Amino acid sequence: MTEQDLTNALSSNILFILGAVFLILVVLKGVRIVPQSEKFVVERFGRLRAVLGPGINFIVPFLDIVRHKVSILERQLPNASQDAITRDNVLVQIDTSVFYRILEPEKTVYRIRDVDGAIATTVAGIVRAEIGKMDLDEVQSNRSQLIGQIQHSVESAVDDWGIEVTRAEILDVNLDQATRDAMLQQLNAERARRAQVTEAEGKKRAVELAADADLYAAEQTAKARRIQADAEAYATEAVAKAIAENGLAAAQYQVALKQVEALNALGTGDGKQTILVPANALEAFGNAFNMLKGKS
Repeated sequence: MTEQDLTNALSSNILFILGAVFLILVVLKGVRIVPQSEKFVVERFGRLRAVLGPGINFIVPFLDIVRHKVSILERQLPNASQDAITRDNVLVQIDTSVFYRILEPEKTVYRIRDVDGAIATTVAGIVRAEIGKMDLDEVQSNRSQLIGQIQHSVESAVDDWGIEVTRAEILDVNLDQATRDAMLQQLNAERARRAQVTEAEGKKRAVELAADADLYAAEQTAKARRIQADAEAYATEAVAKAIAENGLAAAQYQVALKQVEALNALGTGDGKQTILVPANALEAFGNAFNMLKGKS
């Protein structure tokens, strides 16, 4: 095929070639594949036309233009530090971190120019306002409550921008050296007070336990005396009953038996060679012996 023949073939098929090229351009301009992590903002003649979600989307070629490709992944603002004054006039430095994501790209791209800067400024103002409502001790102890209040306030402020604040964190609360020294003195004083209170409570408890022990001992002594008295009463009752049943002989027998036992005990002392006994001791012994033999 000569050059002339090739030229003639191209001239006769130029319309087909242009049509194929135009068809390819139409497909490329009219079909948009959006990733899962993004949304496309489409304009037509400079005005918002549509927001394309993930997947295959079709637009009008040459009329609709993808003007903005917005990531919907969660973002983190750079850690920021701002000064604030508490209700009790203490200067503190607050380090914050904010996480957010874009839910409505059409609001974000048309209502705010610098999203990160706007959120950072809003957070700084809200943090100062919330810190000013609290004392220093409340800032230190109620950090979770403070974070919740800050997040709620930020969400309300950025709602018109199509943004959702997912997390707002207070990383650190820094104090100047003078305030730290004062807090350290207060902490030491509180520890000393707690130690004194604990010692006083220990002494009080020891006194209470000692009183309880004395009361228990007294109760046990009284119980023993009551038991002994009951035993003596029982013995007396038994003797009285025996006397009532057997007459005076039973009583004389008991007296004589006690006298004999007393004499035996008198002679059992260690190292005693001479024993002095009453004049009627032998008579008592004889009486007891006669009674043991059954003689009256």
